[in-house]
Amino acid sequence: MRTPGQPLPGFNSLAAGFEQPYEMLSACHERVQRTLDLLDRLLAHVAQHGHDVQSRSAAADVLRYFDLAAPLHHQDEELHVFPPLLAGEDAALQAVVHRLQAEHREMETLWAELRPTLLRWREAGAGDAPDAALRTQAARFTQLYAGHIPVEETLVFPGAQAGMDAAQQAAMGQEMQVRRRS
Repeated sequence: MRTPGQPLPGFNSLAAGFEQPYEMLSACHERVQRTLDLLDRLLAHVAQHGHDVQSRSAAADVLRYFDLAAPLHHQDEELHVFPPLLAGEDAALQAVVHRLQAEHREMETLWAELRPTLLRWREAGAGDAPDAALRTQAARFTQLYAGHIPVEETLVFPGAQAGMDAAQQAAMGQEMQVRRRS
């Protein structure tokens, strides 16, 4: 049970919202990690127990996050975080951003490969067990995020945020919010 004043799960602070876009992006990373953990548990569950109500629910949760929230998160980064760093003069940071952009494309490709199985698993009576190829795809997907998120958190977000004033961050947050209403 959560006590008053305790942060909600998935948020770095009580006020992580669109008015604090970098806090919101970090909170999204926490949700990515929780959803990847759920994917790992789902694969293990299906391999050991087959499909049931729990596995269908977990598949639906993973699908919901990576179909809806993750693409918006990547779009936020591609539109607001990466461009000022690419326009800057730090060649090393530009190389990092280019790598992160390529990783976003690879994440999209891996998700497109994982998604059909999860769609089947979401349905009652669906039931193939995870094969070696699926386990390899899921492991690559998880590992890609595991290396990607810390770079954004420790290098890219601070670098981009340092170059933005309060008005620019407010505009960024408003645009992020509008995208989620569309």
